[in-house]
Amino acid sequence: MKKILTYSLSGILVIVLVLVILYYATSRPGETIPFQDPYHTERPTARGSKLMVASGHPLATKAALEILEKGGNAADAGVAALLVLNVTQGEEASFPGVAPLLYYDQADKKVHSYIGVGTAPAKATIEYFRSRGHDSIPMLKYSSQLVPASPDVIVALLKKYGTKSFEEVSKPAIQIAEEGFPVHRILMRNLNIGVFKRLGLKFLLPYNAKIYVGDKWWKPLHPGERFKRPALSATLKELAEAEKAASSSGKNRADSLEAVRDYFYKGPIADKIAKAHEEHDGTMVKSDLVRYSADWEVPLQGNYGPYTIFSNRTWNQGAVVPIVLQILDGIDLRSMGHNSKEYVHTVIQAIELAMADREKYFGDPAYVSVPEKGLLSKEYAAERRKLLQSKAFGKTPPSGNPFLFESPASDKKIASQKEGSLAMNQGSFFDLTPGFWERTESGKIGRDTTYLSIIDSKGNSLSLTPSDFPQSPIIEGDITLGIRMTQFRLDPNHPSALVPGKRPTITPNASMVFKDGKFWMSFGTPGGDMQTQAVVQVFLNLVVFGMDPQEAVNAPRFRSLNWPDAFSPHKYYPGRIELEEEIYKKEGNALEALGYEVKEREKWEYDFGAPCISLKDPKTGILYGGADPRKESWAEGK
Repeated sequence: MKKILTYSLSGILVIVLVLVILYYATSRPGETIPFQDPYHTERPTARGSKLMVASGHPLATKAALEILEKGGNAADAGVAALLVLNVTQGEEASFPGVAPLLYYDQADKKVHSYIGVGTAPAKATIEYFRSRGHDSIPMLKYSSQLVPASPDVIVALLKKYGTKSFEEVSKPAIQIAEEGFPVHRILMRNLNIGVFKRLGLKFLLPYNAKIYVGDKWWKPLHPGERFKRPALSATLKELAEAEKAASSSGKNRADSLEAVRDYFYKGPIADKIAKAHEEHDGTMVKSDLVRYSADWEVPLQGNYGPYTIFSNRTWNQGAVVPIVLQILDGIDLRSMGHNSKEYVHTVIQAIELAMADREKYFGDPAYVSVPEKGLLSKEYAAERRKLLQSKAFGKTPPSGNPFLFESPASDKKIASQKEGSLAMNQGSFFDLTPGFWERTESGKIGRDTTYLSIIDSKGNSLSLTPSDFPQSPIIEGDITLGIRMTQFRLDPNHPSALVPGKRPTITPNASMVFKDGKFWMSFGTPGGDMQTQAVVQVFLNLVVFGMDPQEAVNAPRFRSLNWPDAFSPHKYYPGRIELEEEIYKKEGNALEALGYEVKEREKWEYDFGAPCISLKDPKTGILYGGADPRKESWAEGK
């Protein structure tokens, strides 16, 4: 027995030694591409007289500007940049994931929202997951996958506002995927996970490992190393060919674009997705894809002084931003001092009050009676403002009753109010057990989002927040359907409870702002539950403290974790806040004295979001851009 044990231990040691030797023997970089990576570097505010683009990656910003300079508009450039982001940041915002969109049309001077998240497949039920022993929706499985949204968003945007073909706007992404792009710091952060985790990835998700860590799965990445996505390039080419074939057969531009959509949702790609799910106990069938549709909608809005803040509806969390700002409206934040104890405490409380309402009321408005008017009424904000107190809440504060502020009053409203109270008083979603997967912790294959904003020469603007990660099996052709099913709950009383055909309340969201009734800014950020918190802080940096866009995104930030995380398994840290080091050193002890559990994080910490801004000065017409150095974001104007 001792000999067997000795041989076993010796064998393990030999394997470990071989892996270590392989790791270091092949750790030298391969072919590199010259690249100025803007990660963690200072940069000036971008300026332009006609064009402005701010996105999560310099190559996406460059692609958008090139399309704009060739006569395209914000819609055309937006699709080009989106697809480049899908290539260069695929581990954070993969094709064909979610793509929440706001579009400002200079012709009608209105903001339009497009539904940028897919639906739960027909076989995806609470019982499906419960019967397999799950208390929350798992990752790493086909059943983590929603019906994909971005191909529908792309076609809808090009059809309604664009001027160019899919073939034209997909060329930059196809070329970059084929020829390769330089490895950047965030890609390294997400993929350099250690030799043993890489080995585990190879066994758990072999095709994902092939796409992201290659045949030499033990080899780490290096800055500037050439990284290719040939399978994704081939998939995008197939879609472009479908459009070209339709156009050659005599179809008009709109019908040719629809052929791109059909190729994905009704043709060969849909067949591949359905086959993979059928073979691996998945939930998606071809009819889920064939029937899929989304639409344009009127965005939600709120006010802060002369500013109007627009968001998507409650299929994502974007409305938290105007809700928070309306609670804060009228409070003299400036006199408190930027990032002072009083300021941080006040803003965090407003955020926590809004997040309590997100947890209780936000859901797919096609399936849930959401009191949108009440949530965004100034009277309701005034009632919530009364709950601000001198000490930390300590746990998630109580939600309000926005149904009382719906207008006009009606029996239906009162009935909805009673129904909401009954459904949400269970409290079960505040008691979820922590699991293996953390929030946005390094060592995961992906897990964030990216962002894109554009202002074109005619004054049109786009705000778009693409996302999805390779934490479920990638479909052949480098088609990543992600894990957005994990933003559903398996509690039937939760507003984001899983129902087939329903959309989860996702974290990615888009924001726009008007000033005195005129377009002023498109902005947004990656960051999960941090997204709305970062956007609120950047807005206040601009409006209250007079910072320019680059200063506003550079400034140190804080965040609360005082509610269940939006991702499965919905971890919850009562009373915890985190502060970037500059705030912590100055105010950490004072905030602890107010009752917070305070954690220090590094300067320009990845988990604190990475907002990008495209802004138009209403007086001069000059365009300004800001891009967060916490990631490899880049803003540039012309």
